[in-house]
Amino acid sequence: MKKGILSALAFFAILSAKAQTISEARNLGIGQTVTVTGVATNGSELGNIRYIQDGTAGIACYGNIVSSVQRGDSITATGVLLEFSGLLELSPTTSVVNHGPGVLPQPQTIPFSSGTEVLESQLVRFDNVTFVQTGNFATGNSTVQVSNGTSTFDVRVNGSTNIDGTAIPTGPISIVGELGQFNANYQIIPRNLLDIFPYVAPAREISVKVNGNTVLNNGTYVVGTTAATSLTIENTGVSSLTLSGVSFTGANAAEFSIDLTTGTVAALGSNTYTLSFAPTGTGTRTATISIANDDSDENPYIINLYAIGTNNLATEPTTNPTNLTFPLVKAYTIGGQYTAGTNAENYIVLWKNGAAVTGIPTDGTSYKRGDVVGDARVAYIGSGTGFTPRGIIANQNYHFAVFAYNGSTGFENYQTTSPAIGNITSQGEQIGNYYSGISSGSTTFLSDLSALINPHTVVSYFNYKTTVMNQFEIRDTTNGQSFVTCVYSGERKVFDEPFDWTAQGYSREHSYCHSWMPTFPADTPSEKPEYNDQHNLWPTNLQQANTPRSNLPLMDIDGDVVFTYLEGNVGYSANQLVYEPRAAQKGNAARSIFYMATCYNGQAGNNWQLPPNQSQESLKTWHYNDLPDNYEIARNEFIFSKQANRNPYVDSVNFACHVNFANMSYLSCNVGIDEKLAANFSVFPVPTSDKLFAQVNGLEIVEYTITDMQGRVIKSSSNVQVPVLELGTSEFKSGMYILQVGTAFGQVQREFIIE
Repeated sequence: MKKGILSALAFFAILSAKAQTISEARNLGIGQTVTVTGVATNGSELGNIRYIQDGTAGIACYGNIVSSVQRGDSITATGVLLEFSGLLELSPTTSVVNHGPGVLPQPQTIPFSSGTEVLESQLVRFDNVTFVQTGNFATGNSTVQVSNGTSTFDVRVNGSTNIDGTAIPTGPISIVGELGQFNANYQIIPRNLLDIFPYVAPAREISVKVNGNTVLNNGTYVVGTTAATSLTIENTGVSSLTLSGVSFTGANAAEFSIDLTTGTVAALGSNTYTLSFAPTGTGTRTATISIANDDSDENPYIINLYAIGTNNLATEPTTNPTNLTFPLVKAYTIGGQYTAGTNAENYIVLWKNGAAVTGIPTDGTSYKRGDVVGDARVAYIGSGTGFTPRGIIANQNYHFAVFAYNGSTGFENYQTTSPAIGNITSQGEQIGNYYSGISSGSTTFLSDLSALINPHTVVSYFNYKTTVMNQFEIRDTTNGQSFVTCVYSGERKVFDEPFDWTAQGYSREHSYCHSWMPTFPADTPSEKPEYNDQHNLWPTNLQQANTPRSNLPLMDIDGDVVFTYLEGNVGYSANQLVYEPRAAQKGNAARSIFYMATCYNGQAGNNWQLPPNQSQESLKTWHYNDLPDNYEIARNEFIFSKQANRNPYVDSVNFACHVNFANMSYLSCNVGIDEKLAANFSVFPVPTSDKLFAQVNGLEIVEYTITDMQGRVIKSSSNVQVPVLELGTSEFKSGMYILQVGTAFGQVQREFIIE
């Protein structure tokens, strides 16, 4: 029975810049747009998802556009790489070309231990397992387990199949299904009742373990520098397995040997041999071992061997990648691509904000995403030729350097000469003509604004993890781990991917409380857009921030503090309990509340005025004192890309002046041009060391002056006309300065710091 054609480590598959197999696509960075061709191994029985395979790997394609694809269809799909609760998929799948019937892949029979990322989204099979549960499968979606006698594996039963509600089989079974993932657990997903059937023991069945680890047929084992490694041949059949010979081929075949010539393995038995490696040179040493046997469909059994020579390092790539470009540039994300290096297996992408990368990876050192390398961090590591770093915010100048390397853990050999380098500035606000026809001087301003931002595309509350969390909020830290920041307390919660609300103890906090909403309660949240609105949802520590805040008004504490967690506090303002978040979230929270009141006011005749105990004066003070920063600008742009509506109070600080949020009525107030300019003036990065960027959204900068805090002019020009001002500051001394820029509508200034 087939156990696999996918190499566990893609050491022998050098990436081609032209071809894009599913394996190559899987190795690109999250957020990259890919096009792959494969055969669908399921149809509508699993809903709007299709698992497709080619000769290299499998991947899930999600979206309404795949709904007509039938099992066995060969399709070419285009979409954006996304992780949904750990499952890598094209989501959304934006284009599908159906080529008609293809050759349906046969399921790979594997042990539980091989049900990992390498085979994710492929059709697999477990033999001689039993269900842990008895009785009937639950109606609808459920998760049960099968056991192999020593461990268990999750079985996901979809309510869209004909399995739910039926009797759970007893006794040994075989089960076929898609290899999926949910959070940290892999799972097998049967497609219908025909995928679960009584187990019939084969006559002969070969399985090979190297150093105790199952290596699938045509898989790869990394020998490294180990001179002697155990190789165990198992037979799970009911008749003796005959081993008729063994041979080595490949570039360094003469350096490998085994004390196996011919022999037999008894029914349900195993034999152990010694695989020997004696290098005669340096660098990467490769060979293929072929074991001839009488298993009907795995003869010969082939394992690719990857070893390291006498210098303890893999062979260095001939050249580094070239042609680093950035086809995707937004305020919230950047996508980079490069041409593959020569004789290169893998790549490490280093990045730095505000200055060129000077850090260089060290041979023999293993790095993970987020690790520090000199003055930079790792944005991506893998065999792909595209990457999408996490943590992008607006108006930043990001620098990148891409190095090729060969070798597995501890044997890496980096090519450090002439890496591919480049830099790109993330976008700022992309307002365009969104507010065309909206006038803050009109008495219909509030209703006009409401009509502009609602209705909009509704993104489910339950998909917030997939959208805002996975694609924007979650950042990298060292050792391949990630972290999320509690917006109220400032806590940085470090975790191992994938993110899970329960495991991390976090929740989605409504700044405009659920209980404040005129439509409360939302017992079925997906039915009410206001409960789902992502402009109003923020990640918070459930027990230490979300629960203490509850539905308390957001205000400054001027009396006793009764609860504190890091930068978030519960205490008294006058005679009532209030919640005061960290300073960096005050303006953000105020603008979320203003947005909600404006977006849904008047819907179904409801008035969305603030509750009597929530001071609008406090919120407006926070709003003006904590203006939108580049993080909030990026967040607004990201949510705009998902919901197709914007938060007006992020885009125009002065809009809040015209709304009485206590009763949702229009206010007439005078806002001068100076305030408007200030609200749209960005200076970044702050602090800086060698470069400074400035822009006044939508206006050309025609002049500038830099002065120190004593009023002395340090640098100036009255002959510029640029949308983004770029200034070198490396010659300046450390300290605080003032940048004043001039536009056709006047001047505006802001302080900045040089490190």
